[in-house]
Amino acid sequence: MQQWFSDLRTLFFSASALVLISGPAFAQGGPLPVDVAQPLQYEVVDYDVYTGRFEAVRQVELRARVTGYLDKVTFEDGDVVENETVLFTIDPRTFQASLARAEAGLTAAKAARDLAQIEFDRARQLAQRNVGTRQEVDRTAAALAEAEAQVNVSEAELQSAALELDFTEIRAPFEGRMSDSAADPGNLVVGGASNATVLSTIVSIDPIHFVFTASEADFLRYSRRFQASPGLGASVQPLPVGVRLMDEASFRHQGTIDFVDNRLDPNSGTITVRAVIPNLEGFLRPGVFGRIRVPATEPYQALLIPDTAILSDQARKIVMLADAEGNVSARPVVLGDMVGGLRVVKAGLSPDDMVVVNGIQRARPGGKVVVETVELTFVGE
Repeated sequence: MQQWFSDLRTLFFSASALVLISGPAFAQGGPLPVDVAQPLQYEVVDYDVYTGRFEAVRQVELRARVTGYLDKVTFEDGDVVENETVLFTIDPRTFQASLARAEAGLTAAKAARDLAQIEFDRARQLAQRNVGTRQEVDRTAAALAEAEAQVNVSEAELQSAALELDFTEIRAPFEGRMSDSAADPGNLVVGGASNATVLSTIVSIDPIHFVFTASEADFLRYSRRFQASPGLGASVQPLPVGVRLMDEASFRHQGTIDFVDNRLDPNSGTITVRAVIPNLEGFLRPGVFGRIRVPATEPYQALLIPDTAILSDQARKIVMLADAEGNVSARPVVLGDMVGGLRVVKAGLSPDDMVVVNGIQRARPGGKVVVETVELTFVGE
């Protein structure tokens, strides 16, 4: 038994010695290679991003102006229609009869006026020859004035009847896309100024608005920026913006801010802002949500590095630097947005610094590495 313990102890000390000898040998195997690169210099712009939704520039509810039975629907649901296209037709026969009655009434009124004119002229001539009386002249003059007024009433009734006949055709007020029809032929539709039947809606297509809200702090920041930058007033140069949809990676829909509300909402502390976006293909629809990118600064020269070259040290962001001899040091940095696949570094680096971009796990502050210089590539926004 004692011999067994002695052999076991010999084996343990031999293994320990092997570990003590081999461990430092591996640790002292030499510096490991890393890739280093100078920060890429590029002109960038900082952006603010907001969430909003698209709204039609023009949107109209099509309502009946006269009461009657719907005769025709001349569009398919969702059609794109031209300006002044006839969309609905109300049975016009009743209104055609009213127009004919108004025309006949105007003809009768004109005949009565002509007769009153003749009687007035005759009474005046007799009075001039001292055959007629002054009272007869006054009576015929009053009858002529009444006949003239009746002609005016008949002409107004004729215009009203013509308008009502014209209102039996509901036309597109502008070029746009139709919604679905809310009434089928044969249904009674009610017209008038109130409680009129809604037949459908139409929205304009190109351009389209994008509406979002900005905080009071952002509003003040932009206002001071424009006041401090000559030539950038809202009435002088619209602010260019880009919009992307929820399934898009880039802000590909370009436009300009054309309206800022005249007051902030006291309940939310925000202000409504609107951009106008070209929509030639009609792909963008009202109600669709998206994100808008607004330039927050003027263009400036910035340094860019890969996002993978950045480490986190609690609340700080740091990068590893290596000089020509391979000495490694850590440098805290202040970061900005991603541009062209690279991260903007706002502070902490100079253009001549050599940043470890690959093999960063092999670089330790105070240690040594073998540096291999590479160039960074800008892949575009």
